[in-house]
Amino acid sequence: RKEFVDLYVNYVCNESIQKPFEDFKKGFLRGCPAVKWKMFLPAELQIVLQGHKKYDWSLLQENVKYSEYKKLDKTIRNFWTVFYKLPEEKKKMFFAFLTGSDRIPGYGLEYFTFTIAEHKAENPDEFYPFASTCYRTLVLPR
Repeated sequence: RKEFVDLYVNYVCNESIQKPFEDFKKGFLRGCPAVKWKMFLPAELQIVLQGHKKYDWSLLQENVKYSEYKKLDKTIRNFWTVFYKLPEEKKKMFFAFLTGSDRIPGYGLEYFTFTIAEHKAENPDEFYPFASTCYRTLVLPR
């Protein structure tokens, strides 16, 4: 019985999935060559692939750039006041709105920058804020 169970478990866990796994591995390694991954420790590789999970929102504010706005403009002060009052989950949702992901890139938040730009409109009350995830730009009407 033990031999049968051992052979059955080996078949289910190894042999039966070998061909589909090899196909997956071949496609995966075409886009993500494993040779370059050997320089990472497992924890570092996880950060590269998934991003950081620790958020320091004050670093986000420090690294922001302004286009057409100044740091002390009323719109900017109001934005940061509201932002810091948000619960943690809503802040992550904002980060996802801005970047397309709620995770901080592998290089860390201290090097992450984004831009807050003014939406040029005759009547800014008719426009909602929007984000360009490619350029990490938040466009705010005054």
